[in-house]
Amino acid sequence: MRYTHDRLALDPVPLDRSLRAEDLERLVATPITEAGNDPEAILSLFEQVIAPAILSVDSTRFLSFIPAAPTKASLLFDMVVSSASLQGISWLEASGAIHAENQALRWIADLAGMPGSAGGVFVSGGSAANLSALAVARETAKTIHGTSARFAVAVSAQTHSSVANAMLLLETDALVVEAVDHRLTGPKLREAIAGSSQPVCAVVATAGSTNAGLIDDLSGISQVCRENNIWMHVDGAYGGAALHAPSARERFAGIEGADSFVVDPHKWLFAPYDCAALLYRDPNQARAVHTQKASYLDVLHEETAEWNPSDYAYHLTRRARGLPLWFSLAVHGTNAYREAIEKVLTTTRRVANLIRQLDHVELVLEPELSVVVFRRIGWTPDEYSSWSKQLLEDQIGFVVPTKWDGETVCRFAFLHPNTTIDIVGEILATMQ
Repeated sequence: MRYTHDRLALDPVPLDRSLRAEDLERLVATPITEAGNDPEAILSLFEQVIAPAILSVDSTRFLSFIPAAPTKASLLFDMVVSSASLQGISWLEASGAIHAENQALRWIADLAGMPGSAGGVFVSGGSAANLSALAVARETAKTIHGTSARFAVAVSAQTHSSVANAMLLLETDALVVEAVDHRLTGPKLREAIAGSSQPVCAVVATAGSTNAGLIDDLSGISQVCRENNIWMHVDGAYGGAALHAPSARERFAGIEGADSFVVDPHKWLFAPYDCAALLYRDPNQARAVHTQKASYLDVLHEETAEWNPSDYAYHLTRRARGLPLWFSLAVHGTNAYREAIEKVLTTTRRVANLIRQLDHVELVLEPELSVVVFRRIGWTPDEYSSWSKQLLEDQIGFVVPTKWDGETVCRFAFLHPNTTIDIVGEILATMQ
């Protein structure tokens, strides 16, 4: 409890750094023994050696990959979920937890404009959500094309890497659609489907690409999917939270036509790991695919009106991972969430303007959400790499290079409302 209190009270949260395997092997002699150890000694080992070797994604200076910024309320309630060992498998066992989780899911569904009948489940992350949704899409397509068909999934080059893994597991093939300005569009999708030698069971549209924060032509994609009776899945794991921001909402036009939609609250909705919201327009389609059947599970399905989260993804056992979001939303109110998201979008625009004013860096493309892709003029890949390592070593920031159209560039991913323009200015000055 003391450690937890002190961790929650950190302001600012330090970045910390990774250690080499040989260093950890030396510093952390195997503590798992037959006789056990003093818990204070093991906690001290964690506090002094293991924890500082874990980068803090909730640091205001963590600007790589996709950061996280869980509220204190959500972190504290995650302790409640853990200390009470709350599970969320079925209504029979966890009706209270499921009812609360469903309230949070309803709020997200309303942001996306999905119908009142929409529903879903909290899973571990976007990868689990994409796999579960595409499994439903494939099985639904079998009712149209037959069970022996080999299906394709329409994607773009910016589609998240987890989708490729899901297609491998589901034995489907990628129909890679030519992008327009790095976005999947309705006209190009229509052309690709017409020229496909395989039936297409799903289209994966991206609402906030990981590398650049770009949003596909959701309206055009929705129209093409309706014309061809194809499942529309929207991966908004990172960017979907901006549905709550008035300044960005119009960019998501067409998302209301999605058959399934995912957004990760552990990213830009300020919840702790691990939490992804998976929603279906028609949950009955998901239930038909994912409900597990066994004699000892029959009792869970005796009341058809009850909601069993285990019926809406490939899992059975699950913790009530949506409760920390529910608690934080109830405590802070949705207005605070909207203001926090808008604050991040404002910071992003200010950073873009700052880069325009500097001589040694330049924007690679205009930011659409909260990712800024830029280049240090004249740098080689090795120079980016060396700079990134030194930046972390000096605890100024965690910013790693990426590639854009084959070129090594740099990327800021903003998510923490307390990341300031001064922090960014300090980082950019190290590139001068």
